[in-house]
Amino acid sequence: MRIGIIGLPNSGKTTIYNALTRSDIETGAFSTGQMEVHTSVVNVPDPRVDTLTALFKPRKTIYAQVIYSDIAGLAKGGTVAGPLLNAIAANDVLMLVARSFADEDVPHPDNRIDPARDLATLETEFILNDMSTIENRLSRLAGQKSRGTIPERQRMEKEEVLLRSLAAALEEERPLREVEISEEDRKLLGGFGLLSLKPVLRVINGGDDDNEDAFANLLDENTFFLRGRLEAEIAQMEPEEASEFLADFGIAEPGLNRAIRRCYNLLGVISFFTVGEDEVRAWTVRKAAPAPEAAGVIHSDLQKGFIRAETIAYADLMAVGSMAEARKQGKLRLEGKEYPVQDGDILNIRFNV
Repeated sequence: MRIGIIGLPNSGKTTIYNALTRSDIETGAFSTGQMEVHTSVVNVPDPRVDTLTALFKPRKTIYAQVIYSDIAGLAKGGTVAGPLLNAIAANDVLMLVARSFADEDVPHPDNRIDPARDLATLETEFILNDMSTIENRLSRLAGQKSRGTIPERQRMEKEEVLLRSLAAALEEERPLREVEISEEDRKLLGGFGLLSLKPVLRVINGGDDDNEDAFANLLDENTFFLRGRLEAEIAQMEPEEASEFLADFGIAEPGLNRAIRRCYNLLGVISFFTVGEDEVRAWTVRKAAPAPEAAGVIHSDLQKGFIRAETIAYADLMAVGSMAEARKQGKLRLEGKEYPVQDGDILNIRFNV
């Protein structure tokens, strides 16, 4: 999973990046205006992995991972093209950072703090960029659709109908993620870099003393509050010290955990596990994916030669205490190709290639 962190200049997005990745990238009072991308790979916090590791004592423990990218500030009215467009479009989720902290040494580009306005500005920039992309593509189609083979002309006509319907939604200032688009059409749009089609998670970047309740009207399942500078400082501490500071400031859970959980929910993905003396590992798959698809996440050969999945729920294993006892009590199940994998399932794939 790739998560791109985007914000207007001086929104504190690099501070948010530091808080979510435990990085220590230097932040300045002014945006450099340069095309910069910082990237970090972060383990997905999951206490179930720790418990399974204690139970099986494997040689290796591998957590699921996400990749965060801190992308150059998105200037209002600027052109999103070239390397900047590629850097944004490469992500599965876009995390929009809106500033709510006050700091006289870090002026806001609009000279007034208003996170709701800034979020709307970012959405507008995505919509305007997508309109330009679609208009350019329609212009090219107009010159091409009279040429080529009959199947090629039919494909271009279908593409034109799709693009015109999307252009109409953009004219109504609707981001494309709100438009119903078939999987086939999504594949057709895959190389266009349409930004408003991406799932979005929003972060209100507050100051050390800001109260989350002050922004309650902006918060929902895909928008959360984070005291970025404070959590970036805490992220550099040892775990025990960090826990004490989080408690002192009334932060129930680090932003790193909250952000990843919300991204999982936004994308509709879950974790399953493989276990043994050699390795305990967490894997990511879409919610309710059939067992062969989960097997393919581990290795393509497992999906091709899938026979059965020996399965036990994490909670059931914890209740009986060991695989041997689970087998004795009949808690291990053999599931076939239609089985929808559940969050926390422990799988052992039986296959033949």
